[in-house]
Amino acid sequence: MAAPCRHVGHCIRKNGRILFYNLERRLGNRSFSGSSALQQQAAEAPKESTEAIVIPKKKTWSNVAVLEALASTVSRDSTTYPYPFQDDPYLSPRTNAESKLFASAQESGRASAKYFINNNPKFFTKDFAEPHIPCLMPESVSLRLEEVSEAALKERISLRKVTAAVDMYDQLQQAGTAVSMETVYNLLDLICLYGDKDPVQEGEPQPDDTEAREEQRRRMARVSRANDFLKVTWRENNNAVRIFNLLPEKDTRCYSALIRGMVKHGAYAKAFSMYTDLLNNRLTADIHIFNALILAAQDTQDKYAERWELITDLLKQMSRQKLRPNLQTFNNTLRVLRRCGMLAKTQALNVLNEMKALRIAPSAATFEYIVRIFHRSESFSQNNSSSMLQEVMAELEGTSFTCRDPHDVMFFLTAMKICLDNKDLELAYKVHRLMEVGENWRLLGDSFHQGIYYSRFFSLLCMMEHLDVVMKWYKRIVPSLYYPNPQALKDLLQALDTDNRLDLLPAIWKDVKSLGHDNKPDLVGELLSLMARDQHDPEVQASFAVCALDVKAVMDVKSAVEWSASSLSDITMLLLRADRSLQAWEMLQLFKSKNRVPSERLLYAFLAACRRDAAPEKAVELVQLSAAFCLPSTSRLANRALEEFHLSEEQRAVLSELESAGETLTSQDGTN
Repeated sequence: MAAPCRHVGHCIRKNGRILFYNLERRLGNRSFSGSSALQQQAAEAPKESTEAIVIPKKKTWSNVAVLEALASTVSRDSTTYPYPFQDDPYLSPRTNAESKLFASAQESGRASAKYFINNNPKFFTKDFAEPHIPCLMPESVSLRLEEVSEAALKERISLRKVTAAVDMYDQLQQAGTAVSMETVYNLLDLICLYGDKDPVQEGEPQPDDTEAREEQRRRMARVSRANDFLKVTWRENNNAVRIFNLLPEKDTRCYSALIRGMVKHGAYAKAFSMYTDLLNNRLTADIHIFNALILAAQDTQDKYAERWELITDLLKQMSRQKLRPNLQTFNNTLRVLRRCGMLAKTQALNVLNEMKALRIAPSAATFEYIVRIFHRSESFSQNNSSSMLQEVMAELEGTSFTCRDPHDVMFFLTAMKICLDNKDLELAYKVHRLMEVGENWRLLGDSFHQGIYYSRFFSLLCMMEHLDVVMKWYKRIVPSLYYPNPQALKDLLQALDTDNRLDLLPAIWKDVKSLGHDNKPDLVGELLSLMARDQHDPEVQASFAVCALDVKAVMDVKSAVEWSASSLSDITMLLLRADRSLQAWEMLQLFKSKNRVPSERLLYAFLAACRRDAAPEKAVELVQLSAAFCLPSTSRLANRALEEFHLSEEQRAVLSELESAGETLTSQDGTN
């Protein structure tokens, strides 16, 4: 398919061309014999083509050509919410939790509607859809053929009725009716796929069996690994094994169904035993058997070397049986190598060499396994653990991926995690640019994984990028692509503090409220602490005071959120600095009602405000409040008030008494 080149690499489809993936530094310079001769022949070939040029009489357009043309004229609106949530503006989610609930409700609604339509097709006999789209039309899931026949068996298999299909097959066997091998293959595939159980239909209501659910929860708590739980799902002598044993002639296709089913449901030892039985019957395995056994190697051998030895033996058997490996073969091998420690780094290169030799184009999952293997091994050796990812990104620049493996969706998540671990901002930009090529964004997966990707990207931006750039990205992806979690907002607050742009804190508080994080005391407390830490310009202090009052109003409404002494002190300090003494005194009274102790710094700020407002009675009240809390600063406050204010004799007597009581308390504390 591909023209030979000096350094042959992985073939990747890119805009109709073939891009050769080259890892020369890692894999060494290797060229295929005869490559130079072929290149010379290609250079000497005549430039003129002998093929006739055929001009089509008309242009054939696809059914969605108009929609594609219209879609190309619009772009994403970064100020609105994700498009799946725009059916009802009132119900559009504004927080991460609401988006999950909204998406779950939508999916549940679709599943319920599909379940009702499929089980009651008689109510949906009219078809007014134009154009007619068969895949969107109601599908009947009810059985129509009741007679004992192979056609009825095929119907039950197509509808994925495992129990009904097995019963029909048994009735056919009892009646002496022959069943074609193709139907038997499909029946075995069905049983092995669902572990001899009927699959739960989409939207089917589940029975409210609290006791059964509690027992399942306790059972899952007893196992330490998911694979241990899967091992019990393959029952001994189930219907698949029974039907297989009753077959007069067993071929590779039958063995393949059972082996894959055993691997899928955790019966790894039985799968290898079944493969041994296949070889004893002088049969050859197919590629699907080897792919399943390679994946099972990580759970049958404990030592890394033994795992790799088993995989190598399986690959050699494939070669002897003249089976050509496919993409899944190599991806499964790399997937197992991830759990082989330092052995994985060396052997992964050999796997890549084999892929090069066989001209097998890697998928995104292949690169994900490679960069993860090298990231772990180089992290242990204290080397630059993003070097392999840098080489991969250099080769994949501008590439549009097509999903060819279920694990393709993990590539961008893993790549961004490596960038975050190594604090490599330049590499993160390359990963993000690749994600935006074509429809590569689909490989981010669902909204949950998309949130993880953008959370890592945004955290890295907050740590390494200039604040102006961070805010541009913030406005670009929030909330249209990403709902920041509290940790991401803390990272943003840290970036504002680093670049000395605390004047933006009131705007960030509005986003904190809209995103539903105003009930997180640690986040709100950090925001208040940053605003109250230093003195700012009067205009900024005025905006901080408004923000502080808004925080107070929110926390008053949310009764579940408890006031902390630091939050009360910060709000009060912000009001004092904005010359809102009356509201500040109201806040000071909350310390009593909330049983919180004001800080010494706050009390001195109040004393300064009293001197500025010429309010000696407030100064006396302040010292009395300090004495009520038995604070050690009471005597010093009383002393300063006596020196700095014009007081009446009665007020001086009160302060002198409080000063003496404070000194006594301080001396007692020192003695203790």
